[in-house]
Amino acid sequence: MRPSKRDELVRESLKIFYRDGFHATGMDLLSAETGISKTTMFKHFRSKEELILATLRLRDENFRNWLFRRMEEAGPPRAQLLAMFDALKEWFDQPEFRSCMFIKAASEYPDPGHPIHAQAAEHKRLLFRQVEKLAADAGAPDPAALARALLLLKEGAIVTAHIGHEADPAGDAKSAAEILLSAVPA
Repeated sequence: MRPSKRDELVRESLKIFYRDGFHATGMDLLSAETGISKTTMFKHFRSKEELILATLRLRDENFRNWLFRRMEEAGPPRAQLLAMFDALKEWFDQPEFRSCMFIKAASEYPDPGHPIHAQAAEHKRLLFRQVEKLAADAGAPDPAALARALLLLKEGAIVTAHIGHEADPAGDAKSAAEILLSAVPA
């Protein structure tokens, strides 16, 4: 089935926003690069912010599905937690890697009450819930604390990979995660 113009617009806009940022990307650029007229865009979305929210929802779904699938392939919970960093390395090695779209969204829309900032924060909360569940399944005495620590390593690796001043930020973060997990009773 052929995707709708709306779905096509969201998919293509996601690529452009991810590459160029939200504030730097105007509707004229989106129209030129997607081949979808501004009239059609505004038929589907009342504002650029509504389009941004739709792209963030799509990115959240795609990213979490990809990451959790990669983690599940590793086997037991402890291995899944470490596999998160192997998946990050795969992502960082992609030529189109441009950091985390949600970190960028929260940075460009810094007011926590703004819907775009809130959408970015929700993505991070959903990641936390999954990592916390795996930490509990791995036997961590304080799953929330372990999840917070592992996600701090993940976020730091993303920023370090984006800046590009270290050779293997995902590997460095995985080494630190192994130290944290060594304190969890087997």
